Amino acid sequence: MKFRHLLAAALAGASLAPLSVAAQDAPPAVDVTAERAAFDRLVTDSYAADEPGVAVIVTRGGDVVYTAARGVANGETGVPLTDGSVFRYASITKQFAAATLLQMVDDGLLSLDDPVSKFLPDYPGDGAAVTVGRLLNHTSGIKSYTNLPGWMAETDTAQPLTNEELVAIFSAEPMEFAPGSAWNYNNSAYYLVGVIIEEVSGRPWYEEMERRIAAPLGLATLGFRTDEAATTAFATGYTFDGENRFAASKPIHPSVPGAAGALSGTVLDLAKWASALHGGKVLGAETYAAMTAPTVLTDGEEIPYGYGLGLSDLRGRPAIGHSGGIFGFSTDSIYLPDEDVFVAVLANSDSPAVGAGTTMRRLAAIAIGDPYESFATVDADIAALAPYFGSYAIANGGGARVFFERDGQLYTQREGASETRVYAAGGNRFHYGPGSLTWFEIAMSDDGVPVMRMHQNGETAAEIATRTGDVPEPEVAEVPAAVLESYVGNYESAIGVLVVAMGEDGRLTGKLGPQNALPLTPSSETEFAVQGVDATVTFQREEGAVTGLVIRQGGQELPFVRQAGE
Repeated sequence: MKFRHLLAAALAGASLAPLSVAAQDAPPAVDVTAERAAFDRLVTDSYAADEPGVAVIVTRGGDVVYTAARGVANGETGVPLTDGSVFRYASITKQFAAATLLQMVDDGLLSLDDPVSKFLPDYPGDGAAVTVGRLLNHTSGIKSYTNLPGWMAETDTAQPLTNEELVAIFSAEPMEFAPGSAWNYNNSAYYLVGVIIEEVSGRPWYEEMERRIAAPLGLATLGFRTDEAATTAFATGYTFDGENRFAASKPIHPSVPGAAGALSGTVLDLAKWASALHGGKVLGAETYAAMTAPTVLTDGEEIPYGYGLGLSDLRGRPAIGHSGGIFGFSTDSIYLPDEDVFVAVLANSDSPAVGAGTTMRRLAAIAIGDPYESFATVDADIAALAPYFGSYAIANGGGARVFFERDGQLYTQREGASETRVYAAGGNRFHYGPGSLTWFEIAMSDDGVPVMRMHQNGETAAEIATRTGDVPEPEVAEVPAAVLESYVGNYESAIGVLVVAMGEDGRLTGKLGPQNALPLTPSSETEFAVQGVDATVTFQREEGAVTGLVIRQGGQELPFVRQAGE
């Protein structure tokens, strides 16, 4: 359960009101046939018919202009996905929970300024004073239980948990920051939103949501399901283990994500919901404006997130939406208020061939008549590209990125992140394959220095980085073979088992869970750089015996203990 979210730059406006289509200029005429062909081509090219796939929908002015599905709902039966297939919505759930609570606020049943202690008198520590509003916009400072080391193991997620049991998991944890002083995406906060709905209404949060939202709007498939198999149209969720796209995803009981991510439904009902929410049929104008306004921290900084909805832009247009990720499923959706266009993509894999967000943005761009560029892949002329390889300083203190070649293949790697395969598109332009919208080009400045213009998510505005020198050469130490062999074994941590092995070339590799094995390059007898990742592995000994290791990445440390008998 990752409950992923995607946020881009903050919107220029401070708030957004419900859309009034009549007040806008008439949209340009749409070539429906050409548009549908473009939609079809995108979906078909992105997903195989015999693998886990997606259901998608596009609406304009509240009317459905395109629905499609590609792939299978179940790998054993081969039953295909349809636009009537039911998917876990994952963190898209948050907007339903937020809207339910905001309706209750409008009804005078509670206030956004009410503290958690009003509803949970025994909530311990500083978290008791956190307000309902700070739960909704992720500025509570309460620690998110999904980020607790080791907690997301199957032994935790597969079992039903009561509110008391789950709240106890995170409520005693120290606060991450003073409420309102920072922003950190937080599933504990939205779990508490569900608990508060229940305390005020006297019903399970999802039943109150059903009463206030699903039933009045006719969202027949929207629901909280403890037995997904009982829903005939429910798609089976999968994960990709590096070899098999039909690998079983880890189980999760809906009581675990709760109001942070437990709802499921179809793309059809998700679109119907979006039309009602953004059309002023769910909340009053003032409350909707608050739901879709940026969050302002105590120091005045604006964060592009409201109440259960993220604010971003797409092709320069303001956008409102949310994504989600949970075991077996990934989701994304976006609403473009200026064009009154809504797009949703639901995938029955938590590691789809092309990410739900990438497909969603491509569909939306086609729908507004401003599609993203598509790049062909050409053979890279390594010799001609050599002057461009090196380290680049990103403007405005954005850190550094290296552009390099290894074994005839191109890569970039941002400081603190993993390396990413790059493909030449010709004309000093480069892209990251069909699963990414990001691309860049390199040109010489007036003084002959290479400048990299990175178009994140395919947007028009480019992030500028200037070459500062060659790619740093890693320090490589000579380590006796016997010492290397002493490190071979299995090491266990809160996030899984790391297998350290030695190849025929005498080099060590590390393989964490289902991830690919990565070479480990020694910089000393105990410390090794991880190829492809800005991380190090340091082996530990006690009384001459190797007892464990520590992975350091991005300022974080994760200890591993060597398994007994290794």
